[in-house]
Amino acid sequence: MRPLKHGYTNRTLGDGAVVKKTYEGPDAELRLDRERKLLTRLQRRLPVPPVHKADSGTLTLGFMTGAPGQELLDAGHAVEVLEACGRLLRRIHGAEASVPAVCARDEDKVLVHGDYGPHNVLLDPVTFQVTAVVDWEFAHLGDPVEDLAWCEWIVRMHHPEHRRALGGFFHAYGRDVPPWPARQGAMLARCESLLEFCHRWEPNGTGVTLWRERAVATAGWQE
Repeated sequence: MRPLKHGYTNRTLGDGAVVKKTYEGPDAELRLDRERKLLTRLQRRLPVPPVHKADSGTLTLGFMTGAPGQELLDAGHAVEVLEACGRLLRRIHGAEASVPAVCARDEDKVLVHGDYGPHNVLLDPVTFQVTAVVDWEFAHLGDPVEDLAWCEWIVRMHHPEHRRALGGFFHAYGRDVPPWPARQGAMLARCESLLEFCHRWEPNGTGVTLWRERAVATAGWQE
């Protein structure tokens, strides 16, 4: 087993056959249980890893082929990657899945991934078909703008040179896109949520400082 690239919150190891994800930080058991249940329910509905077992704070998943979206994006395929992300997000928001109880079911709410963006999407590097969407530990029932805005935030923050390709992402999503004030508000709400998460993990630590700085930068963006 070796550490997999692009893991941030948790410790993730893989050997080409399985992936072992050990949850760390606040609500680790809750996040593991949520992801386990949701991946099980989404099998054959969406491209997600199969669940093999869960024990001792670790979820063992089947290995999924494909290249990380952020790598393909920075290799010059921003248009293809973000259009694929838009099509996939429409499928996620239309999925009829019973989300582990976070809030009561509401007809106005959809399945929200909770950390959506090219960093959590694997794609075939030739056809750019999505092979998997991973990291569902923050999934919940919510407003579509949460995922739309966070994918936009990931591109603006980490890949600003590809910001123009976001038009293809929204077009491929194919539904009404909330106006900029709503999207920016959702970005700031997520930054605040992650700041609070980091504060619970390490009060006033480096993570808190990082997310405070990112919130300030986000508040200064213009459409």
